[in-house]
Amino acid sequence: MADQDAYQRILASVYDAMLDDARWPATSALIDEACGLTGNALAVAEDQTNGIRVRFFGLYQRGRRREDLERWYLEDYHSTDERIPRMRQRPYGRVLYVKRDQYTVDELKHSRAYNECLVPALYGDSLAVTLEGLPCDGVSHIGFSMGDPATSNGWGSSQIKMLTRLFPHIRQFVLVRRALERTEALGSTLTGLLDNPRVGVLHLDRRGRILAANDPARRILQDHDGLSDRNGVLRAEGPDDERRLQHLMAAALPTSSIVPVSGSMLLRRCSVALPFVLHVKPVSVPQPDLGARHVAALALVVEPGRQHPVEPALVAKTLGLTPAESRVAVWLAEGKSVREMAEATGHKRGTISWHLKQIYQKLPVRRQADLVRVVLSIAELG
Repeated sequence: MADQDAYQRILASVYDAMLDDARWPATSALIDEACGLTGNALAVAEDQTNGIRVRFFGLYQRGRRREDLERWYLEDYHSTDERIPRMRQRPYGRVLYVKRDQYTVDELKHSRAYNECLVPALYGDSLAVTLEGLPCDGVSHIGFSMGDPATSNGWGSSQIKMLTRLFPHIRQFVLVRRALERTEALGSTLTGLLDNPRVGVLHLDRRGRILAANDPARRILQDHDGLSDRNGVLRAEGPDDERRLQHLMAAALPTSSIVPVSGSMLLRRCSVALPFVLHVKPVSVPQPDLGARHVAALALVVEPGRQHPVEPALVAKTLGLTPAESRVAVWLAEGKSVREMAEATGHKRGTISWHLKQIYQKLPVRRQADLVRVVLSIAELG
């Protein structure tokens, strides 16, 4: 019973952290406490033509982020760590023991990464697992490392069982966090998400009925291209996808006996467009629940690779913007984040934000959602 209570507390914390990654350290601390770890580390990587790009690496010890250890490992040891190529070749979801599965006997004696970094950082007797990402959304691999056991008894079967139960939810945290990051929606409230123009957002009640939908979600449902609204309930067009969708929804909605869990799926479309990525996560319902229309689950519909065929020159001419401002406006409509724009231009994020402020001064809009609507209307008119 104690293990089940700890498991439920961790799940609730994971789902809170999906909307606000500042809460992840507290979630990490709960995992350490419940599983008897000295710490844990989360890594997210993306396959690129010139190799692997590490998008995120966070190492925590009982809730405290150790950026000093992160820099130390990434700068001095990651490129020569013998276990990294092997981990990418292991099956997803398989628990790997660092001493038995990740280094040879000779490497345990002579590896700089193991002896100079992992052992002092309390990862000399650690575990690791690679979880399947979602390449169409910029996540190819998810790595989760579990630091040394907090006691001298080594790894116990109950610890491994608890950790294995948590792996799908850690994966789900990364996928939802990535979807929100790409749409600059991290930290948004449930109500605030409805103003986001770059991702479809739906609020669902305890029975799975749609309480609210933002503009992108309404457009998707009205198109009936893979996903639709039938009598206030989400439906998939294909029979196989419909079964998976209803299973996903049932798992995420609260019942009296089952802990609701988050999940994701690809939704095939009737057109030749790439499939939708659908994420559904539970939402804590305030108590007491007196039958009010509380939001019980949040659904996010992401369109990978969606393009809006509009020329920056046309936007500049129509709206009276400079070339730099029109390029930022078009990129915003295409779903790029401020960070991605800064990386593409070599500028700082502040420069991109300054261009946005200039646009708002020239146009009768004050929010990104309104600016996107204006740009998309130009795209539709050609």
